[in-house]
Amino acid sequence: MAYQRTAQQTAAPRDLEANLLARLASRLQAVRDNWPESQDDLVEALNRNRKVWSIFLAALTKDDHPLPPAVRQNLANLGVFVMGQTYELLHGAEPHKLDALININRQISAGLRGNGG
Repeated sequence: MAYQRTAQQTAAPRDLEANLLARLASRLQAVRDNWPESQDDLVEALNRNRKVWSIFLAALTKDDHPLPPAVRQNLANLGVFVMGQTYELLHGAEPHKLDALININRQISAGLRGNGG
């Protein structure tokens, strides 16, 4: 446990973001794989994903964000899409709609790790 805390404290922000998105994708995938029995976990998984994307969106709008404006805009567009999909799922869950959220998280995670997917 102490090693895990130390590793988290010393990891680069990109690595932490990549790991977080990968964990969120795995959690959403577990809900998808165990549908419909996992619907009780759906709201929590969606809310966690939404919170993370809300933080990303807030960071992307800051003037001092290091990414180029075009990349920031593309990520912001993805964030808006994630929010829309989340809203739809919370108001009428259809398991196939989880696929887009899972894929986005996985692709962004891979990109943060530098392996492009």
